[in-house]
Amino acid sequence: MAEAESLETAAEHERILREIESTDTACIGPTLRSVYDGEEHGRFMEKLETRIRNHDREIEKMCNFHYQGFVDSITELLKVRGEAQKLKVRSFLFTVTGIIQFFFFPLAKLVIAMEELKQCRLQQRNISATVDKLMLCLPVLEMYSKLRDQMKTKRHYPALKTLEHLEHTYLPQVSHYRFCKVMVDNIPKLREEIKDVSMSDLKDFLESIRKHSDKIGETAMKQVGLGFMIGWPVTLLVSVKHGFLSAKCLDCFVPGAQDLVDFSPVYRCLHIYSVLGARETFENYYRKQRRKQARLVLQPPSNMHETLDGYRKYFNQIVGFFVVEDHILHTTQGLVNRAYIDELWEMALSKTIAALRTHSSYCSDPNLVLDLKNLIVLFADTLQVYGFPVNQLFDMLLEIRDQYSETLLKKWAGIFRNILDSDNYSPIPVTSEEMYKKVVGQFPFQDTELEKQPFPKKFPFSEFVPKVYNQIKEFIYACLKFSEDLHLSSTEVDDMIRKSTNLLLTRTLSNSLQNVIKRKNIGLTELVQIIINTTHLEKSCKYLEEFITNITNVLPETVHTTKLYGTTTFKDARHAAEEEIYTNLNQKIDQFLQLADYDWMTGDLGNKASDYLIDLIAFLRSTFAVFTHLPGKVAQTACMSACKHLATSLMQLLLEAEVRQLTLGALQQFNLDVRECEQFARSGPVPGFQEDTLQLAFIDLRQLLDLFIQWDWSTYLADYGQPNCKYLRVNPVTALTLLEKMKDTSRKNNMFAQFRKNERDKQKLIDTVAKQLRGLISSHHS
Repeated sequence: MAEAESLETAAEHERILREIESTDTACIGPTLRSVYDGEEHGRFMEKLETRIRNHDREIEKMCNFHYQGFVDSITELLKVRGEAQKLKVRSFLFTVTGIIQFFFFPLAKLVIAMEELKQCRLQQRNISATVDKLMLCLPVLEMYSKLRDQMKTKRHYPALKTLEHLEHTYLPQVSHYRFCKVMVDNIPKLREEIKDVSMSDLKDFLESIRKHSDKIGETAMKQVGLGFMIGWPVTLLVSVKHGFLSAKCLDCFVPGAQDLVDFSPVYRCLHIYSVLGARETFENYYRKQRRKQARLVLQPPSNMHETLDGYRKYFNQIVGFFVVEDHILHTTQGLVNRAYIDELWEMALSKTIAALRTHSSYCSDPNLVLDLKNLIVLFADTLQVYGFPVNQLFDMLLEIRDQYSETLLKKWAGIFRNILDSDNYSPIPVTSEEMYKKVVGQFPFQDTELEKQPFPKKFPFSEFVPKVYNQIKEFIYACLKFSEDLHLSSTEVDDMIRKSTNLLLTRTLSNSLQNVIKRKNIGLTELVQIIINTTHLEKSCKYLEEFITNITNVLPETVHTTKLYGTTTFKDARHAAEEEIYTNLNQKIDQFLQLADYDWMTGDLGNKASDYLIDLIAFLRSTFAVFTHLPGKVAQTACMSACKHLATSLMQLLLEAEVRQLTLGALQQFNLDVRECEQFARSGPVPGFQEDTLQLAFIDLRQLLDLFIQWDWSTYLADYGQPNCKYLRVNPVTALTLLEKMKDTSRKNNMFAQFRKNERDKQKLIDTVAKQLRGLISSHHS
């Protein structure tokens, strides 16, 4: 057993020795520790000594073998001794440096680290204190940053609220800091900046509503025209976001009306100025600027009267202005008040009425005047919806009504002129029942005898009768259109229509008829037809009365109802036409008489009337044949007038001063012409005369000619002055004039007359008769 342990120990010692021999010196510690830890330490040391001696012997052998080399090595070592010394010193230095580096440098670093730690902890305490202070200042800075951001984004009202919180809540907590003092000093500037920027927004708002007043007014008038908004005017232009309108109401609106204007700038600015204690300044500025805009809006363009669009734009701007003001009145507290609105409206009303009076006076188109009236009514109704008094506008419309009537009269004057100029002044022919009914449908005419006649047949009047009648009805309709929506009673409408129609009849139509009647080239046929036409138009006046009654529902028997003057108008036109017929006939007679070529010195006795007179009588016969449709008195008067004029003209022809001499033969020819005239009168060219009434037109000529041809001076002179004398119509002056012409002829044409007893006796008789005639004339004058 002991032997076995000895072997193990020897093996272990051998292993350790090998390990010592083969192991690096730096790593021998663990090996040596195992030796010292063992119990056979002494024995190991013995083996170690033995091993050392063995190695020494090997070394000695080796050295002996390498002695020369060793000597050489020593020699070399001696050579490098100095270098080795140097190396030794350097090695020492390196060793010291290493020790310092190993011990002292870490220690210095430690000291430095500790100092840094100290500073770090000091910084931490400072940071902690700073953080605490910053946490106190941070809300202030955040509020200030928020304020600047709100001002940059033009959210001025929130910025003002932020500024209030900053000034009263946050800044007092950090008032001991310098930056706080800077902020406090900057607050008044910020307030002024907010005021200035909000005022700039207000100016932009004012400019915007000035530009959009036209559209605002157009929308408001359109809504009133469509029957919207009644009962809730202030909701016209409020945005949905303000919550003033229900969705149901908005559905009724013209699209886009509620979004035309954003009033938030004026609300914000008003609140900002109120908060800043400058509300009065803001109110004064707003009202001043709006007054200026009102004056601009109320200034009409110079060419406004040219088109309806000019008036429409003018009204739209005014309505837009007052819609905005009304909305401001109802959505702000005291920015504008009713007195201010009323003052502006009174100014606007007076300027608007003055502008309309001026510009409407230039209008000559009744359609434009009617459209203007409808536009004014819509304008007034729109503003009335907003609570503005508009009675003066409706009063002014009555003035425009008179102008409208004048423009209508001018228009219808042209219509009547065209009708009268284009008429053929011939009875209307109809060839079928359809044509007959068409004419009767246009004009109220009833004639049983005409209805019984077979086709073709003719109406007694020409085409201008139904045309004029229908145009009178159109005129009445046009008058009625203007009276619509003027809030007039039926009686007022009826009175207006009747007065305007009377002007049409008594002035416009009357003048048109008079112009036609007085036309130079008017013929007798046309004049006759005019008389017939005006007679039928006169009869139609009662139907016009009924027509007006039906559309106004005012009975003619109503007190103060104006009567139509159509009867008077057509009577006057007819009388003028009659007078023109008389004048025209006389002119025609004068034209024929100008063809008369009497040989006053002829001695031959003729056997027939003069050619010119035969033609004249033929003309009169044909003319009076046309008078069959005229009223009896008109035809009779025309015929009597023509015969009287013919007799007077023949008498003047016989007695004119240029005829100094005439013979009995010429007087006989003249007598034949007068007989032709008397024959025409007896033939009854116009029915209705009693016996020889028409012949009385030639009685003066007949008695004068009978007196001279029969040479019945004794009877004339004896019966002169008696009521039943034969030559009652012969004036002594006329007889003396004609006698003088025959006396001169007797003297000059028969040079031997004094030698013939008969001639001498005749000449003496002429002288005696002439003397007696002069006596009659003298006694008559005395």
